[in-house]
Amino acid sequence: MALTLRVGMASNRVTDARVDKGVTGVKVARVGASQAMLTQSPVMRSSRRPWERGYVRTVIGLDFVTSLGAGVIAYYVRFGEPSPQNPRWEYLALGACLPLLWLASMAAARAYEARFLSVGFEEFRRVLAAAVVVIATVATGSWATKAEIARGYVLVALPVATVLTLLGRYLVRKWVHRRRRQGFFMSDVLLVGHGRTGAELARQMRGDTHHGMRIVGACVPGGSADLIPLDVPVLGGLEDVDFALRVTSADAVAVLPCPEMDGPALRTLSWSLAKSGIDLLVAPALIDVAGPRIAIRPVCGLPLLHVDEPQLAGGRRVAKALLDRLVALGALIVLAPLLVAIALAIRLSSPGPAIFRQARTGYQGREFTMWKFRTMVRDAEALRSSLEELNRHATGELFKIPVDPRVTRLGRWLRRTSLDELPQLVNVLRGQMSLVGPRPLPVTDRRYDGEARRRLLVKPGLTGLWQISGRSDLDWEESVRLDLRYVEQWSLALDALIIWKTLFAVAKSRGAY
Repeated sequence: MALTLRVGMASNRVTDARVDKGVTGVKVARVGASQAMLTQSPVMRSSRRPWERGYVRTVIGLDFVTSLGAGVIAYYVRFGEPSPQNPRWEYLALGACLPLLWLASMAAARAYEARFLSVGFEEFRRVLAAAVVVIATVATGSWATKAEIARGYVLVALPVATVLTLLGRYLVRKWVHRRRRQGFFMSDVLLVGHGRTGAELARQMRGDTHHGMRIVGACVPGGSADLIPLDVPVLGGLEDVDFALRVTSADAVAVLPCPEMDGPALRTLSWSLAKSGIDLLVAPALIDVAGPRIAIRPVCGLPLLHVDEPQLAGGRRVAKALLDRLVALGALIVLAPLLVAIALAIRLSSPGPAIFRQARTGYQGREFTMWKFRTMVRDAEALRSSLEELNRHATGELFKIPVDPRVTRLGRWLRRTSLDELPQLVNVLRGQMSLVGPRPLPVTDRRYDGEARRRLLVKPGLTGLWQISGRSDLDWEESVRLDLRYVEQWSLALDALIIWKTLFAVAKSRGAY
């Protein structure tokens, strides 16, 4: 993998050098950009960055190896060691042809397009769709030709190939994410729009480097002070996009919502970028809504976004509630010895009860008593007023101190491992909480209105986007934004993804205090 993607590392270093060199001359070239340069077309690029081509080749090779391995595993499971007397050549040939059929199906499902790789669930969805096509093709082909194919072979080969393909792509993706945190395999992006919106996007991109986008410049009308603290160079106005592309050698142009970039302006920009290899990204004014709720509906030649309402009721909610309670019940039964051991350790290590109860605001604003293992000294609430100046959340909605003197020695370990949250499984079993959902809100004298109120449309969760995105390191506004994103996009598939990522977040202990 390293040999295949090494060319991408060099490419990113060259791009960094271009950006650094270009930014130093911005002050001189910004105002004096000639009209002749502005009317020239952008520098031609290849259709894919070198690291993207290497990534695609790596994924193709990995799919070939995993499908070939699945054929070998299926042969040994079904027939055992090949014997000279009966080597079953037809299944050896079928195992050799399986990778070709597998790769063709993946290509037909567009599972090798660079825009679907390395981020998002779409890559895995296309892999699953391609696997279904292969299964249907094998079943139809064997029926049409009346070929006698051993069912055991097929039942092992195709599911194993699917699992190995998904696992292989996941591991490659995590490796790329680690490299992106080091600054490699990034696409340089030029922002076009107003500075305030651009600054917010720049902050989010810097916090989520796994998306692979790096802001290298901006074209904003009249300049913007919002981008100065983020060290994003302003290279001109909306009319200076071509000049900014030459200075930064950006790979993509991200157009933010603004009245100046209307339909005709976007069409002109797309024409100027045609055949240049530079991607055009258009951010809709609607935020934190994605996935199956959004579809493109062409109306009178205009691509309109059709946005469905969030599915906050109905069969999926019933299925979620039933799954929550079944999993909570099973977890309580399996973890009962551990829960008893932790409770005894807490009682023996410090005076006070083992369980800490606190009133929280839940679904539709209803109050409930949330359970946790006690991690602080018995009179912790009485000591809170003397520690207000150390609170990380200045607005006061949450109270978090990185090194809280009230936390016991055992409590620090419980918080670091998130074991103190396990009693909330009782809240899940009682229907007061969900396995996945927004952060449980504290009960205050003030009403939760606006954005915070919308978080109460679903049950609070034992884990959520806040848990896998930084936990206590997040400020109040970021916590609200993540919770709103969950409310707008929630699905059983998203719940499963959050639970999976929670395991890694707990192992890293980032933001756990």
